Amino acid sequence: MSVVALVGGQWGDEGKGKVIDSLAARAHMVVRFAGGDNAGHTTVNPHGTFRLHLIPSGIFYDSVRCVIANGVVVNPAVLLKEISELREHGVHARNLLVSDRAHLIMPYHLLLDRLEEQRRGHGAIGTTQRGIGPAFVDKVARTGLRVGELLDPSSFRARLEDVMEQKNALLTSLYGQPAMSVSDVYNQYMDYAEQMRGYITDVLPVIHGAIDQGDTILLEGAQGALLDTDFGSYPFVTSSSPLAGGATVGSGIGPTKIDRVLGVFKAYATRVGGGPMPTELKGEMGDFIREKAGEYGATTGRPRRCGWFDGVAGRFSVRINGMTDVALTHLDIFDGFKSVKICTGYMVDGRLISEFPTRADVLERCEPVYQELPGWNECTEDIGEYAQLPLNARTYVSTIAQVLGCRVSLVSMGPKREQILEVRS
Repeated sequence: MSVVALVGGQWGDEGKGKVIDSLAARAHMVVRFAGGDNAGHTTVNPHGTFRLHLIPSGIFYDSVRCVIANGVVVNPAVLLKEISELREHGVHARNLLVSDRAHLIMPYHLLLDRLEEQRRGHGAIGTTQRGIGPAFVDKVARTGLRVGELLDPSSFRARLEDVMEQKNALLTSLYGQPAMSVSDVYNQYMDYAEQMRGYITDVLPVIHGAIDQGDTILLEGAQGALLDTDFGSYPFVTSSSPLAGGATVGSGIGPTKIDRVLGVFKAYATRVGGGPMPTELKGEMGDFIREKAGEYGATTGRPRRCGWFDGVAGRFSVRINGMTDVALTHLDIFDGFKSVKICTGYMVDGRLISEFPTRADVLERCEPVYQELPGWNECTEDIGEYAQLPLNARTYVSTIAQVLGCRVSLVSMGPKREQILEVRS
C-alpha cells in the first residue's frame, strides 16, 4: 500500500498530468484534491491527446477509481463536457466519483471574476476567469453551495435565493450590471443535477476503504507550490492550497497516511499571468523555449512566460511540501543547447540571498545568480534508460537535485506516457 501526494513545485504547468497518467498504471485510485477547472493537465496516450481540467488523469485506466474530492470547486458544465469528450474517444467515466462536499462554481462566480479583473486594470492578478477565486471566497464566507445540495431541489432553491440576493446587490451596485435570474440559474443547475446524479456521493468511505485494504492511491495536485495562498508570491496566487499539506485537507486523508510526496518540476521555469518571476527570459531565448515546448496555457491558451530553472524557488518548494523525491519533466527541450543555467541565488538591494522572499515586491527586484553548465546535442526523446542519457544531461539533472536538496527519481522527455525514465542511483 502506498499513498502518494503528487504536487507541482513551480508556478503550475509542470507536467503533473503526464506523470500521474504514467504512475496510474500501478495505482488503484487517483484523487484530485485542490483547485478547479483553472488547471489543465495534458496527457498523450493511445486514446489521443487530452487536456483535463477537472477529471483526474487516471481516468484512462478502467481499473482505476477517480475521485474529485472536497477540496475542488466544480463547474458542472465543464465536468459534463469533459465526460462527453472522453466518451467520444472511447473513454468512459464509469469509475468517476464526485464528492458531495465539493463546492459548486455558479454563473455569478464567473461573472464576478471577470468584472473584478476588469476593475483592477493594470493591477489585475491574471486569473483564468473561471470563477475559481469567487467560489472559494464563498466557501470560506459560508455562502457557498455544495455539490451534494444539487440532490435536494427545494433546499437548493432556498439557499440559492438567499445567496443570489447578495450577489445581485453586488452586481448592480458595485459593477453596474443587471441582476441575474434566480429561476434561470436554478433550472440550469437542476438539469446538471440529473446528469451528475450517478457520480455524486460521500467519497470518504470509498477513499478510506481503499486505504484499509492496502490500495495504492495517487493524490493529484493542481497548480504549483509557488501559487499557494500563504507561501506563494501573494497576491499573485491561487485560491486553494496546492501543497502536500493541502492534499490532506482537500481529500480527507490524514497526514500520517501519506507515504511519499513527489514534486514535479520542469527542467526550466514557466509562469502564466501576473506576478514576479526572477529567471524570466524576455528576449529571443524565452521566445525560443516557448515555441519549442509549445508553452501556451492548456486552460486559457495564453503564452507562458519562460525562464531558466529557479533553484531558490525550487528549494523553498521542496521544504514547504516535505518532498521525498522529484520528477523532472521537459528535459528534451534543452536538446541542442550549448549551455544551460540554474539559478542558485538572488541579488537584491546589493546583497546576495539564498532564501525565497516573503514579499512579491522584493521578489520583483531580485536578480538571479546563475550556475552555467554545458549543454548536449543528442536527442533524448526516445532514450529508454536513464544511464543512456548524454553525460551533460545527467549532470544537469544531478545538479538540480543538489540545488534542491532532494533526490530526482523520474525524468521525462516528450509528451507520451512511456517517455519517462526512472533514475536509479
